[in-house]
Amino acid sequence: MEILKSVCVYCGSSVGSNPVYREDAIKLARILVENNVRLINGGGSIGLMGIMADAVLVSGGACTGVIPMGLQQKEIAHKGMTELIVVPDMHSRKLTMVNLSDAFIAFPGGFGTLDELFETLTWSQLHLHLKPIVVYNPLGYFDPLLQQADMMVREGFLNNSSRSLLMSTDRIENLLPMLRNFKASPLDKWTSPTESKNEF
Repeated sequence: MEILKSVCVYCGSSVGSNPVYREDAIKLARILVENNVRLINGGGSIGLMGIMADAVLVSGGACTGVIPMGLQQKEIAHKGMTELIVVPDMHSRKLTMVNLSDAFIAFPGGFGTLDELFETLTWSQLHLHLKPIVVYNPLGYFDPLLQQADMMVREGFLNNSSRSLLMSTDRIENLLPMLRNFKASPLDKWTSPTESKNEF
């Protein structure tokens, strides 16, 4: 993948306890705008999600948010988005974000971020999409998660091909090059190309 038009960033609805997370969210926003890449996110105005969207919009970039109706009604939705898509539920939100995005970055976050990351990884493992996924790992935030993935390989629950789908870096400037340089592996026995197109 050489051309990136849109990147989905999964990140926290909180800002975290270390200012580096906020600073890096703003840095990534600027990198996306400089490279003419649209940000796709969960449509919220709070936490790192809101900070990154604000930074994209202030810098003249484009941001599409996808938010479930229930969260919109709680007034968590970001009202300044270039485009805000309201969907019925959380599953629809994840599916819509995957369909809109060329690639994915997981920033530090909580359960919701991990849920989005792992569902996107599982769909990639099943070849329901063939898009790159990179975990951004400042301050070793995701080290235990990456170690757990390695444990899955050692204990025979994950093969090396699937493990390679979970890419990571602690250097923010590496994120877009890693996404662009990703090459999808051939389809395996579980899913045919026709089934993949029908799902997404």
